[in-house]
Amino acid sequence: MTSTDSAQKAPAKDPWDLPDVSGLVVGVLGGTGPQGKGLAYRLARAGQKVIIGSRAADRAHAAAEELGNGVEGADNAETARRSDIVIVAVPWEGHGKTLESLREELAGKLVVDCVNPLGFDKQGAYALKPEEGSAAQQAAALLPGSRVTAAFHHLSAVLLADPEIEEIDTDVMVLGEERADVEIVQALAGRIPGMRGVFSGRLRNAHQVEALVANLISVNRRYKAHAGLRVTDV
Repeated sequence: MTSTDSAQKAPAKDPWDLPDVSGLVVGVLGGTGPQGKGLAYRLARAGQKVIIGSRAADRAHAAAEELGNGVEGADNAETARRSDIVIVAVPWEGHGKTLESLREELAGKLVVDCVNPLGFDKQGAYALKPEEGSAAQQAAALLPGSRVTAAFHHLSAVLLADPEIEEIDTDVMVLGEERADVEIVQALAGRIPGMRGVFSGRLRNAHQVEALVANLISVNRRYKAHAGLRVTDV
């Protein structure tokens, strides 16, 4: 019998065995906008330490005071420096310049890009395709010293901000290159009641996830809804 035959095969890791992220500080760049502010509120309400960032520190301070739940406000650079995980929720138009200006502060950080490159015309929303392939891939190209993931694209800012809603009934598609990083983001999503993070591939698959928001906008307009996603049989 060879040593290979006698060696016991390690059991497969349970994909739902996720790390404890409750002690991590989460920064939200673009935290004064609807999506960033809503995410900050939900995470802080769940007990996460949250700092919201803005180009103007006074705007961030005012938004943080409005949110309560221990949320702090700072300019984008300070937010990046003080956070373990940094969620990028800035408008697509300022995505590249913002990240380029924060390359040093974001070095070594786990970055979660939730930006959706979209255009709008008389027919409604439509997806844009960045030169790099997606917003997340653009972030990875601009932040070579950071660990870039993509998540939180399909959330309704209206539902996130509504204090009367206890649970957000949705799955969060999480993409990234390293399993450990993806699992941290999955666990962070799972901190919000009703929400679940689901691994959905590497960053090269981020474009279609970002683009799907255009379809959800069409759903919401037709049915007067705040649609999200659920992945079945998982």
